[in-house]
Amino acid sequence: MGAVAVAQVAVENAAYHFDKTFDYLLPATLTPAPRVGCRVTVPFGTSDARRQGVILGVREDARGTEKLKSVLSVLDRAPLLNEEAVGLVYWISAHTFCTLFEAARLFFPAGVQMKMRVEYSLAKPYRGLDLAALDGDERRAAALLAHKSPLPRDRFLKALGLSAESGLPERMVKAGLLLRNTRPVRRIGDATRKMVRLISDEEPPRLTPKQKNVFRVLRGAGGVSVREVCYFAGVTPAVVGALVKKGAAQYYDAEVYRNPYGGLPAPPAQDFTLSEEQRAAFDRLYRQYRSGKGGVSLLYGVTGSGKTSVFMRVIDRVRADGRGVIVMVPEISLTPQTVALFRGRFGSCVAVFHSGLTLAERMDEWKRVRNGDASIVVGTRSAVFAPLRDIGLIVMDEEQEGTYKSESSPRYHARDVAKYRCAYHRALLILSSATPSVETYYYAQAGRYSLNVLTRRYGEAKLPEVDIVDMNRELERGNRSIFSAPLADALRKNLAEKKQSILLLNRRGFNTFVSCRACGHVLTCPNCSITLTYHAANRRLMCHYCGFSIPFTTECPRCHENQVHYSGFGTQRAQQQLAELLPGARILRLDADSTMTRFAFDKKLKKFAEGGYDVIVGTQMVAKGLDFENVTLVGVLSADQTLYGDDFRSYERAFDLLTQVVGRSGRGRFSGRAVIQTFTPENPVIRLAAAQNYPEFYKGEIALRRTMLYPPFADICMVGFLGRDERKVRSAGVDFLEMLRRTAKRDYPEQPMRVLGPSPALVAKVSNKYRYKLVMKCRNNRRIRELISRLLVWFPSEKRHSGVTAFADMNPENIL
Repeated sequence: MGAVAVAQVAVENAAYHFDKTFDYLLPATLTPAPRVGCRVTVPFGTSDARRQGVILGVREDARGTEKLKSVLSVLDRAPLLNEEAVGLVYWISAHTFCTLFEAARLFFPAGVQMKMRVEYSLAKPYRGLDLAALDGDERRAAALLAHKSPLPRDRFLKALGLSAESGLPERMVKAGLLLRNTRPVRRIGDATRKMVRLISDEEPPRLTPKQKNVFRVLRGAGGVSVREVCYFAGVTPAVVGALVKKGAAQYYDAEVYRNPYGGLPAPPAQDFTLSEEQRAAFDRLYRQYRSGKGGVSLLYGVTGSGKTSVFMRVIDRVRADGRGVIVMVPEISLTPQTVALFRGRFGSCVAVFHSGLTLAERMDEWKRVRNGDASIVVGTRSAVFAPLRDIGLIVMDEEQEGTYKSESSPRYHARDVAKYRCAYHRALLILSSATPSVETYYYAQAGRYSLNVLTRRYGEAKLPEVDIVDMNRELERGNRSIFSAPLADALRKNLAEKKQSILLLNRRGFNTFVSCRACGHVLTCPNCSITLTYHAANRRLMCHYCGFSIPFTTECPRCHENQVHYSGFGTQRAQQQLAELLPGARILRLDADSTMTRFAFDKKLKKFAEGGYDVIVGTQMVAKGLDFENVTLVGVLSADQTLYGDDFRSYERAFDLLTQVVGRSGRGRFSGRAVIQTFTPENPVIRLAAAQNYPEFYKGEIALRRTMLYPPFADICMVGFLGRDERKVRSAGVDFLEMLRRTAKRDYPEQPMRVLGPSPALVAKVSNKYRYKLVMKCRNNRRIRELISRLLVWFPSEKRHSGVTAFADMNPENIL
């Protein structure tokens, strides 16, 4: 027998403990021709279930191929993965403890991702069936498929009124009554949004209380998205669907543009002249780029120092060389201003990557990049996987932000992927920030990264004057408002002078704590170990973890006394008190609740920039990246929220947030002011953030990290355990610790490590699943990753661990 082509395929939904590439024969008759990087369908397992996979390698083999199964079909005409991507798939899998297909899927645009759909059809004509021999459900199923065939499993069962777990279809397949077919279906989103509106304003009879809530919302709002009506009525989409079935409302599709920016005129290009300090930083960065050796450079500068102008000039030179550029921002909320800036300067060659786009838009942008129609990619974390063929530069703006780290599998950090891609392309990676992560600044100080510093604001702009207000004194004076007297006076003055203000409160909702004064009962989520938050906009108490909600109430569910007390404050309450403080002021609230609709954030910021609002009050989305010349006052309503967490990064995050939000003030011709409200004014982090003194903060923080053996002096690996039975979850954590101790002592004695736990997570239960964690201080090297991988493979092999999931996260942004 001669040599045959064998594909090494990573298969979707393979369990981590036996994940690898699986060998399949490549029939010569396959069309399109299978190549490395193409997706395929293959028979998998003892039942030969049809699965999706991706080819990661092809070899010629003359022996031992007799028992191999064959690839069934090829899903792509051209490979989705190139040589660089295939290497990165293996790297991500090894470093983040995920399956190969999970890693490969990071490179697929959302619009072309496939799902395997099971469909049923009649095995013989309906008239040829012996209907008398069938039971009631089987007759109904046959009659349904006689008119609609084939039908996907979910629609088939729904039409019959059966549960998703029903065994009827497979029973009829075994009896020879139905044919079962599995085929790949592309997950392309329509360029529309599902909306709902009333057919008549007259309320129909026999509506349930929840349906009445939906009816009233629609009567007041007109046509709205299903997501919005669910939020304001406190219901699930099923309730809206029931109202539609009763003929009281109807669904319709609202047009959504496939290219969110294609129909908009490009803003005018803004030319700028670099200052002497900026020019020096640019010259050093450009020399490093031209060296052809790649590498990493930290561009550190105070807020408003013009870091963006520096790397924009580097981008000009990289584009002149015909090479591609990736610019990442940490949050979707920062994308509009960044996209406007880049479209104004570089026009249509800019593509946008972020989850706020529809599936179709994301697919179109991905195609533009792959086809060479766009050479600059701007976006969030996912932009790092853009299919540019020749990368010259990657920029990570606000590089310290935790959103660059994925919290679900694959648990990668965009900075690590960017380093890999820059090394492959011999490209330059610029990490830009006014408050770089402690690890990044340490590596820059140690010479591992080059360092470029901007010490002054650009032009005539000066750093704002900062007042630190002791809220204990305010309470002593009888002021129980959210606003201290100095901040209230400053807001009034700013409004009178027709200047704008930004207020930060990093909690959404109205009241953040709800309890009974009679019996002390705290109203918590039944699915999560967390208190409910009251939202005035929809008059409901909501869980910010699982979405559970109940209507506003004053009656205690335990003792039934009308003594429920609402305390604490979020952005909705701050907005209300601000309206009382500044009658007639135009107030904009920016948080996750007020920006749910598409482009809401973009439109509201644009209106603020045009002078349509006087004050913004919002969560951390208002703290970074915003640049408005007329903003001359910033207020931090509660600086203590981020300071006193249980994570070793609490001080670093607090310094970052305070420094960044203070930096939004006085960025143009007008001098700025900031007011920080705190109950602990003596805390040095607040004082250093007010002074924008990062080097001094770093000195204290790095000394603490060295003493306590935290990054960058050690790596932290967190192993998490999830399950519905708390006793089993806790026991599984203890078993894992014991196996770790034995395996490390026997096979890895040279690897230093310190292990803490297992212990309950800070929020011990989320969505009815208990959570425990085990924390290791170690070195993130090949041997340690091998040890962790071995234990994750061993863990599910023990029957006593059934119902418990274990995962590992190297250097997590948040420890459970």
